Parts: sequence; C-alpha cells; structure tokens
Amino acid sequence: MQSGWRVGSILGIPLFIDSSWFIILLLVTFAYGNNPNWQSSWGGYAWVIGFALAILLFVSVLLHELGHSLVAQSQGIQVNSITLFLFGGIAAIEKESKTPGQAFQVAIAGPLVSFGLYLSLSLLLAIGTLPIMAETVLASAAQINLILTLFNLIPGLPLDGGQVLKALVWKATDNRIQGVRWAARTGQALGWGAVGCGVLAYLAQPSLDLIWIVLIGGFTIRNAAAYSRVADLQETLTNLTAADAVSREFRVVDAKMALRQFADEYVLNTERSPAYFAASDGRYRGLVLIDDLRAAERSQWDSLTLQAIARPLTTIPAVRETTPLAKVINILEGETLSQITVLTPADAVAGVIDRGDVVRAMAQRMNLAISEALIQHIKEEGEYPPGLKLEALAKAIME
Repeated sequence: MQSGWRVGSILGIPLFIDSSWFIILLLVTFAYGNNPNWQSSWGGYAWVIGFALAILLFVSVLLHELGHSLVAQSQGIQVNSITLFLFGGIAAIEKESKTPGQAFQVAIAGPLVSFGLYLSLSLLLAIGTLPIMAETVLASAAQINLILTLFNLIPGLPLDGGQVLKALVWKATDNRIQGVRWAARTGQALGWGAVGCGVLAYLAQPSLDLIWIVLIGGFTIRNAAAYSRVADLQETLTNLTAADAVSREFRVVDAKMALRQFADEYVLNTERSPAYFAASDGRYRGLVLIDDLRAAERSQWDSLTLQAIARPLTTIPAVRETTPLAKVINILEGETLSQITVLTPADAVAGVIDRGDVVRAMAQRMNLAISEALIQHIKEEGEYPPGLKLEALAKAIME
C-alpha cells in the first residue's frame, strides 16, 4: 500500500508526499528565514524567501527523481510512483534493469539532473542582472542542487552512488547480487561512520546539524541492511529448486473407488484436505479436486469412480523437480494457485508445493528460525508474511 498523500501526477507518474516531508519544509523555512543577515536586510520577507527555498528544494528533489524515472521508462520499466519524504525522494520502479549498463544509466540520471540544475542556475546568475533578493534565492537553490549531487554520489546504498557502485561491481563480476552486497556493505560502513562521527562531534560541541548527521547515518544503515537482506533472499532463491521445497502432503487413492466411498472415508473425516491423486494398475490417473467431487451429481456418487473426475497429470499445473523455485513461485502467483504438483523424471508424483513449503525451504537454507505454526498459517491463508516480497524477488530473478 502506498503511504502519504497523493498530490497529483507528473508525466503520468503518481506523485505522493509523505507526512515526514513537512518536517523538512518547516526546517528549511526556519533555517533560511531565521538567517540574521536576511532578517536585517529584508525583515519579515526573510521568512517568505525561506519558504520559497523550501519549495525549490521540493522541485529539485522531484526533478532528481524524475531523472531516474524517465530513464527507467525508456528501458520499458514501469514507474509506479514518486514519493517525497524526510530524507529526500524515492521513485518506485517496478523492476530491476536487465543489464549493469542500464542499471548505471538509471542510477546516474538523478545526480546528473541535480548537477544540470546547479549549472543552469549558476549560468543564469552569471549572465543575468537580477534583484538582490532573487539572486540570493537562486544562489541558494544552486547550492542545494550541488549538495544533492555530491551527497547522492556517496558510493553506498541506498544512495544513487551505491546504485552506481552496484552496477559497476555487477559489470565486473557478472553477478548482480554481488553488486548489491558490495554496495550494501559500503552503505552500512558509511552509515556507521556518520553515526560515530556525529555522536563524537556532538559530545564535543552540541549542534542540531550534528544530530541530522546521526539521523542520516541511521537511515543509511537501516536501508543498506534491507538491501543486504534482499540480496540474501535472492541468492537463496536462485540456488533452490522444486525438489528442495516439495512436501509429501498428498494421498494416493484407488482410482476405482466410488465417489461416495471417497467422500466418506477421506473428505468428511479430514479438517485440512491434502492433495489427492488417483492411481490404478501402478499408474497415476490424475489429480482429484474436492470441487470436482462437489460438482458431480450426488445421485451418481455410488456409480462414478474417482477416475471419472480425476484430472490427468498432463492437464494440471505441474513442474519438474529440477524447476527453479523462483519459477515455481511465479507459476503459483501468475495462475493464482494454492499449490502446484511436482513430477519426477518418470512422470510420477513427487509431491506438492504451496507457499508454506516455499517459506520453509527458504528458512532451512538460510538457517532462519521460523516456527511450524507460522508455516501452517501461511499454508492456510495462502499468503506470504507481510514484508517477505517473494513474488517480486522471483519475478526479478526469472526476467
């Protein structure tokens, strides 16, 4: 769900403002409006200028994010929204660029826009004759864009410089996940450095500016760690196949059994029905769905056998044991399935996989402590836990 207030759209991209952004609006207005030199020169107008600069900051960050967005769109990538918040802005890009070169282009576009704004405003000041108040506003806006450029080029995630570093390592190693790891670790190191320096400097001489350094460092640490966790998930998902997640939660029943006998012996006495596969003469005849049983006329339950309603294995959604788990997830989500059948090379049923099985396999490979109760809850609800975006990760891997 998108947070913040939608304030319109630009070039077809929805624009949102997070409530935290208003803190920056107030701080920038106060910091510039309370400038002693401005107060002595323009009195109350200093606050108007401070507010104007806050709006120019808004425009600068928006154009910066538009730079990323337009380059992404030129690569056929959908941009879902742009959101401005406390520490700047973020463009919600639907998927990763396909090559390191394209990823580099998307990453560098924002800083190039900010630097272009700095050069444009500086040139306007150099060739134009403007009122002193206007010159002051434009000079400050130019400085803001230069700071945006330099700050965002710091080589650590989640900053643009981190995205650039990721693309470069990706190109050098031919491994996108390695790129993410390097950039995330650099971001965490820089974040801890900012926190440490900010705390020491504040203890030596308290200042509000130093508190902001600590906050920005903490923001960097948290988001870099999030990138690192995503890299871990993607790497694990890349190395798993259907065989690693398959479960034996299915029953093989006699295909010659009457529907009524099947209902009495299996369906009515089971709270959570497993998958049922009908077999006879040593061969699987197909998958038996409870919905197909219910659809059959009750008057025929004594005469019809399971083979009559079983869906042949060749007609049901199924994967092989060697199928990448990411592809299994894509099929589950793309076809809105609760589970999928896994077949052996000999076309026998190896088992089934549902979302709970996927999470269990991921947890076992990553040595994560996930309770069986949670696994069962996922199986019953048919949804991954909030925050575990396996659908998006699987889609990115397979594209």
